[in-house]
Amino acid sequence: MATEPGKRKRRGGAGGGLWSLGAAVIAAIVLLPIASVVWIAFSPSDNIWPHLLSSTLPRYLRNTVILMLSVGVLSGMVGAGAAWIITHYRFPLSRWLEWLLLLPLAIPAYVGAYALVDLLEYAGPVQTALRGLMGWQSARDYWFPEIRSLGAAVIVLSAALYPYVYLLARAAFREQSGASEEVAMSLGASAWRRFVRVGLPLARPAIAAGMAIVMMETVNDFGTVDYFAVQTLTTGIFSVWLQSNNAGGAAQIACVVLVLVIVLVTLEKSSRRRIRFFNLSRTHRPVARVQLRGATAFIATLACLAPFVMGFVLPAGVILRHALANAGRWADPALVGALANTLTVGGAAAVLTVMAGVFMVYGVRLSGRGLPRTLLPLTTIGYAAPGAVLGVGILIPLAALDHRIADTVEAVSGIDIGLVLTGSATALVLAYSVRFFAIAQGAADAAMGRVSPSLPMAARSLGRTQGQVLGQVYYPLIRGSIGSALLLVFVDCVKELPATLLLRPFNFNTLATRVHDQASLENLGDAAPAAILVIGVGLAAVGLLARANR
Repeated sequence: MATEPGKRKRRGGAGGGLWSLGAAVIAAIVLLPIASVVWIAFSPSDNIWPHLLSSTLPRYLRNTVILMLSVGVLSGMVGAGAAWIITHYRFPLSRWLEWLLLLPLAIPAYVGAYALVDLLEYAGPVQTALRGLMGWQSARDYWFPEIRSLGAAVIVLSAALYPYVYLLARAAFREQSGASEEVAMSLGASAWRRFVRVGLPLARPAIAAGMAIVMMETVNDFGTVDYFAVQTLTTGIFSVWLQSNNAGGAAQIACVVLVLVIVLVTLEKSSRRRIRFFNLSRTHRPVARVQLRGATAFIATLACLAPFVMGFVLPAGVILRHALANAGRWADPALVGALANTLTVGGAAAVLTVMAGVFMVYGVRLSGRGLPRTLLPLTTIGYAAPGAVLGVGILIPLAALDHRIADTVEAVSGIDIGLVLTGSATALVLAYSVRFFAIAQGAADAAMGRVSPSLPMAARSLGRTQGQVLGQVYYPLIRGSIGSALLLVFVDCVKELPATLLLRPFNFNTLATRVHDQASLENLGDAAPAAILVIGVGLAAVGLLARANR
């Protein structure tokens, strides 16, 4: 009986209660935008749901589902195929391509869209060269595929997103035992049959997880589909809210997007539960890579080189050409302002998000109660929710609160302070924090899980407070993971476009919105410097990711 009060004191107590309460408040803030979207959708001031059902919503939904499934399947084929070749064979450039295949993650899909159109449009270098070479005078003399189309959007998004599948599939293939491969070879199975019958089934959960991430990112995309004039649910949110001025209708479309995302997450998790494989051998022997030669080696090199060229070399090359041709634009005050805004807002959001993630994970660990532990995984839904959905869920309630605060201050003091929340970057920082909270929370949870429980217990026995335990015991041991989480959250903030377009204050640009605004005006020369800066930040994150997955 003497040990039980001590146990409660270590896990709870007054300090522990405050940490647990703080964790619950953070979870409520993260989940509030999603709840707000649902509330607004079911209680709109002007219900246009019947009109949406009979007019635009079926088209939005059809295009979104087609785009989502097409990009998911194509990314799955490219990512899993490249991962299998890289992990099972040696060929020219194979050691380099193992990491080069990750580089498309550094380039946002909308930048790839701008580059592809610039390269292949009627006035672009490819069609101009064809007309000069073949003697054609106009577009009536030859056929060329339509660039701004659904098919082009599928190719661009797949080229930008396949590394999610590649990264997970490569890890799954590397963890497979060489014994299963050798048994299949002894039974006379060809390389293709070994891939289909052995490798693919064993890696199916990882590939399914990668494809689910790809499809969620596809649903979130706005810049690519808007530039290619493909009407999806995300573009519908912008159209109904900003053009029709109907927040309730935008929230109703956002709920449809949420349903799609929840279905994807549920299917992915259920597939992983149903299919599990275990390595029963005592000594794990990795798959031995086979040296390829001749035509086979050339085909393997070409197969792995093609997605890298399409996803990174082509868009980076086109953007870099424009940036070098317009060197004077680097000193543009608007670009400097966008860079300063990006660093300020992205940095603030990254610091706030990581601090909140660490606080929440630590509070949940101190609590030991069921409710905080239940809320912890629910806070990751923000990462799955598209930025446009979070924009709806944050701006409307925040604007109402902003007006109430301004009216109250004016009634008490006679001073009109204006809109301090929605008139500043506060809403943007909040959206970034909610959207990418899962990254910080996951990093903090994994890092703290690696710390031996005896260390904080010893510190507490020496009279340290719970705050001192966090600062003096946990922080020195987890600061590497915290630094990585800061960088990853910052990079995602820099690349985020839909939420930024919806929530930015008037005359406030980030690098992402400057790229989008200038490219929408067909002014790629002004967009190129900002795009190069976004790509540079993305490359830093890819380098960190490659280092962590060696």
